[in-house]
Amino acid sequence: MYLSAPARLLTALLLGSALVAGSVSMAPAQELTPEGQSRPSSFAELAEQVSPAVVNITTSTTVAERTGPQGIVPEGSPFEDFFRNLPDREGGPRRSSALGSGFIISADGFIVTNNHVIEGADEILIEFYDRGEELPAEVIGTDPNTDIALLQVELPEGEELPYVSFGDSSGESAEVGDWVMAMGNPLGQGFSVSAGIISARNRALSGTYDDYIQTDAAINRGNSGGPLFNLDGEVIGVNTAILSPNGGSIGIGFAMSSAVVTRVVEQLQEFGETRRGWLGVRIQDVTPDLADAIEGLEGTVGALVTDVPTGPAEDAGMLAGDVIIEFDGNDVTDTRELVRMVGNTAIGKEVEVIVLREGEEETLAVTLGRRETAEAAVPAAAQAPEAEESGQTELLGLSLSELTDELREELGVAEGIEGLAVLEVDELSEAFEKGLRAGDIITEAGQENVTAIADLTAQVEEARDEGRRSILLLVRRGTDPRFLALPVEE
Repeated sequence: MYLSAPARLLTALLLGSALVAGSVSMAPAQELTPEGQSRPSSFAELAEQVSPAVVNITTSTTVAERTGPQGIVPEGSPFEDFFRNLPDREGGPRRSSALGSGFIISADGFIVTNNHVIEGADEILIEFYDRGEELPAEVIGTDPNTDIALLQVELPEGEELPYVSFGDSSGESAEVGDWVMAMGNPLGQGFSVSAGIISARNRALSGTYDDYIQTDAAINRGNSGGPLFNLDGEVIGVNTAILSPNGGSIGIGFAMSSAVVTRVVEQLQEFGETRRGWLGVRIQDVTPDLADAIEGLEGTVGALVTDVPTGPAEDAGMLAGDVIIEFDGNDVTDTRELVRMVGNTAIGKEVEVIVLREGEEETLAVTLGRRETAEAAVPAAAQAPEAEESGQTELLGLSLSELTDELREELGVAEGIEGLAVLEVDELSEAFEKGLRAGDIITEAGQENVTAIADLTAQVEEARDEGRRSILLLVRRGTDPRFLALPVEE
């Protein structure tokens, strides 16, 4: 993972990392503070116990052009300095190498690391802590969504490897302030140990299934894929990224929680791929202004359904405008939580989903599909071209037109989609602030279909008469629908 921003850099630790899973029972010696709180007097015993299960990973890749480590890191990445480029001939293919970390999770040689450590590699070599040899590794499966990869080395018959086990990364077992220990291959320097505390939990960086533990234990490039241990020697996270202005550790590191990793690893071991549940809806978070416009909703909770394409939710009778407030017996606080809950549910399971519809709760029975299969079948969203001004009507800071055949063709509006075309948006209006742009199509207002200017005007007047401060609009841009609320005060 490599993300940049002005004066700050969120850096994936591409030089090495490893996941360690196995059974470790010995904890470091403890001493009591005057307040009666325990703290480790040394991490030596713990480090000695788990080190044999931590590995260094070296990858090798053939690069067609001599323009940087393509296929391993993005162009311009700070990791380029850590790659050794060996050109075969001027301007021709070359070999590029990278380092990372990992950990052994079973006696028969399964190893966990980050996907970005081994992505695109032609050859993967595993260096063990206490062995004088490197062994080649085979990729069993990868999951780019969580940046996890599962490898395996082939062992001589009868030989077993030391391994570590995953621990509980939940808030009850891994609290903010708890001691943790990181191991890996920082900056290619070999096996290293660092210690710190859990600084924060449940961090989201950029992925749908993100659940990162934040730590101040020193993590640097090359630690990627390495384990984050609790004091019982259990892996509660896989070191993945740091936040840094200079590419080095400043005490803000992130490890994907074991709660996420264990599910991914189990599926990669069994199927060689992930198999996540799929509800079949497009959703968005409920903002304060949306909550104010939705009848019967108390607070910014739930996931607002913006579209229901062909799939499990449609079969169960779910509609655009429903707010999902409970899934399989669990309250839904936002879209991120719902996506994780659905993804962690077995394919084919029938679950109860409670939605808020027009101020009333309804219970739907949904049989989940498979997300990976559904995503592979979805075409890329079409981009809407700019619309020409024609037959404009001004309302809510928008220049609107009913859909004519000419506009429908110009904007690429799919057959069967009805609504009002946005021709222009006042840049000083709330509508512009909320993201409405020329070319958008308004298909619903107040959760009622609109096909004529009169339909929208009537819904705005009704909202004003009922004393509502805003009106809920369903807007489509290409094939992507979303709800937003616009103020209706005169």
